[in-house]
Amino acid sequence: PPAHSRSDWIGPPDELSNLRPVIFYEPPEESPLERRLREARQEAQASNQRFWARHNRAFRQEKEEFIYSRLKAKGLEVRDESGQKATLNAEEMADFYKDFLSKNFKKHLQYNRDWYKRNFRITFLMGQVALMRALRWLRQRKKNAEQ
Repeated sequence: PPAHSRSDWIGPPDELSNLRPVIFYEPPEESPLERRLREARQEAQASNQRFWARHNRAFRQEKEEFIYSRLKAKGLEVRDESGQKATLNAEEMADFYKDFLSKNFKKHLQYNRDWYKRNFRITFLMGQVALMRALRWLRQRKKNAEQ
């Protein structure tokens, strides 16, 4: 982002995780509470990035292995005579998706628990920051009225 920017910047989707990375704005006079909020948001983003990059990598690899094994069991090659990749029908792929989700159920459950914990913390910090800013604004307004 340009040096004069005063907002977060969101980038294009990451190739591995498919998540859009965020570059968080760091105000020059950021309070310790505001810094804690920004850092909590950055950690949540980094954690999501790690999880989905690993998950998607495993998904693609296992999907390719599944397709290869099913084609091989049918006596087919990965590529047909024209050089195009051979595919399986939707019913066969549904078997893969079901198995993959079942196998990774505990990972998803743990991810969801962590995600909720992080987001509750972020929401709590956002409330504290909003209250701090409102009080700061009221004190400033009172100070200006007295002058």
